[in-house]
Amino acid sequence: MAERRTYPVELDPVWARITAEAEKAVVDEPLLGGLVHGTVLHHPTLERALAYRMAQKLASGDMSEQILREIADEAYAADSSLGAAARADIVAVYDRDPACHRFLQPLLYFKGFQAIQAYRVGHWLWDQGRKDFAYFIQMRVSETFGIDIHPAARIGQGIMIDHAHSIVIGETAVVGDNVSMLHSVTLGGTGKEEEDRHPKIGDGVLIGAGAKVLGNIEIGHCSRIAAGSVVLHPVPPCKTVAGVPAKIVGEAGCDQPSLTMDHLLPGGGQNS
Repeated sequence: MAERRTYPVELDPVWARITAEAEKAVVDEPLLGGLVHGTVLHHPTLERALAYRMAQKLASGDMSEQILREIADEAYAADSSLGAAARADIVAVYDRDPACHRFLQPLLYFKGFQAIQAYRVGHWLWDQGRKDFAYFIQMRVSETFGIDIHPAARIGQGIMIDHAHSIVIGETAVVGDNVSMLHSVTLGGTGKEEEDRHPKIGDGVLIGAGAKVLGNIEIGHCSRIAAGSVVLHPVPPCKTVAGVPAKIVGEAGCDQPSLTMDHLLPGGGQNS
């Protein structure tokens, strides 16, 4: 396995902030000292901490924690983009989720963040041709977190999945950078076709709770999909769609809806 270079913590501001918050958390709540030390303070890098946390969460009678941790360490050592995406995801959650007050929280507690990082390792395995191991990780993520992401799906960085329960992302789905989605979102197909059959979500898109986006359709950048909508047709950039089936009801309302998390529909109604 490739050896990971360890940089001084001051050169990694995200990890530096996590470790500082972890040290304070131990002082504030000593009973969580074992969790915080084991997950954060015993590790030299965020990548090592992520590998440990993923293995701890996904281990089962079928696969030991040690093997899963070795696989994750191998992935992070081989592909630096995995760690970069994790850092962008942490910042995204902190910036967009009003319930997130520390960088430490997603790593320790938030299943949406943890599931996405496990998916990223599974996707790396898929690209290496290790498809059965990738399917195993998909299965364990689904069983553990209630989130089903096919390892072949392509997902960008800066992703925030709030609450995260019952998320489904299909095999040929593509999700751009800086996308935000809430619980019970489905990026699915519309039948039994086996080719390219899932949605393509542009950068900066906001997808409300319970929305279903079905078929090989493009959702334009910086658009909004209202909660509970069923989207069956392409959506132009910077538009808001709502309804069953979804129709354009106005402009997106701002330059970056996924960053502002603004769920107000034109006219003052709420979609979430």
